[in-house]
Amino acid sequence: MNEELATLQKVYSFVAEFLVRYSFQIVGAIIILIIGFKLAGWLGRLVIGFCEKHDLDITLSRFLGNVVKVLVLTFVIIIAIGKFGISIAPFIAALGALAFGSSFALQGPLSNYGAGLSIILSRPFIVGNTISVQGVSGVVDEIRLAATILSTEDGEQITIPNKHIVGEITLNSFENRIVESIVGISYGDDPQKAVDVLTETLAGIPEVVQDPPPQIGLDEFGDSSINIGLRYWVETKKYFQSKYKVNMAIHQSLAKAGISIPFPQREVRMLSDKA
Repeated sequence: MNEELATLQKVYSFVAEFLVRYSFQIVGAIIILIIGFKLAGWLGRLVIGFCEKHDLDITLSRFLGNVVKVLVLTFVIIIAIGKFGISIAPFIAALGALAFGSSFALQGPLSNYGAGLSIILSRPFIVGNTISVQGVSGVVDEIRLAATILSTEDGEQITIPNKHIVGEITLNSFENRIVESIVGISYGDDPQKAVDVLTETLAGIPEVVQDPPPQIGLDEFGDSSINIGLRYWVETKKYFQSKYKVNMAIHQSLAKAGISIPFPQREVRMLSDKA
């Protein structure tokens, strides 16, 4: 019992002495940290607002804002540690050694950060663009240092590590996505009339982008039909919805114009034994 009381007394004495000696430093460090965190957040938002005001890309604006915030927080923490009379040189050396040792185990994440920085600075695409890479396609919602976030028409979210984007072939169709289809008409119909009907039909559908204008023309001569090719742009988030609407409008317009869409036909000849 006496030993426990003695231990408690020593702890109490140590804490009391520490508070007496460093009370002002602790209060000062807490005040510095509070002000520093407030200042870092304010400066970060100020930089983002300044960049957006000058029409800078939102991804680059957020990146610059976060860089400023981290730098301010770093200086604030260094100042707060210095209030206790602690030298930060050993900590910097230890962090350097730790970073060097962990770099081998973190090659994957670090390569993602490096690739993300490359994307942010070179800007091969920005938020709102439609990209296709590594077999997936979607609208860019967010570009982070570690990964790029895409969204699809179905509300799905696709996360692509940035190292799988940099150095790969990336298709950027900006805000829209192209639809390519073929409509077959009978050899007895006038292909120019069919092209005119299809051109008028696409011009009357709001979902079809008119700049660039749709491309419509005779694509090939099939076995059972003359194939008319169509290429037009629609909003990425309404790709299938717009495609289905266009297909229905095309079918109705061709039927109204008296242009038939033939089904595949095969001519079969029966040869007799004598032949």
